[in-house]
Amino acid sequence: MLLPWLVFLHVLGATVWVGGHLVLASTILPKALQEKSVQGIQAFEKNFERIGIPALLLQIVTGVWMALLFVPFHDWLSLASAHHRLLWLKLALLLVTIMLAIHARLFIVPRLTVAQLPNLAFHIVLVTVLAVSFVITGLSFRFNFL
Repeated sequence: MLLPWLVFLHVLGATVWVGGHLVLASTILPKALQEKSVQGIQAFEKNFERIGIPALLLQIVTGVWMALLFVPFHDWLSLASAHHRLLWLKLALLLVTIMLAIHARLFIVPRLTVAQLPNLAFHIVLVTVLAVSFVITGLSFRFNFL
């Protein structure tokens, strides 16, 4: 009875995380690039961080919990099954997402100017692609997309 709740919370977190990045990449970023202005992105980031970061943390906690249900921790180093490989793909996506977030937070956002906008745009698009990749990988646990 626990698994459906874990899946629900995981999908809820994914909805916020992926949806927010899709909105940012498809509506706010193009307008910011067209207007050569960082204010819209800064306003979105300020508001989104309050729900986006907790959503990502919720995904991490529920994801690890579900991974332990499907693949016992002592088997995580194995690539013996599709679940093992998907688990490693999810962990790799998470690692890249965290690295991009740290880089953006430390090196781009504090000095964000119109000149830095293309660098931030690259980060936004890449994190959005990673977020959608998380969804595809997660669905593959059930539906074998990959």
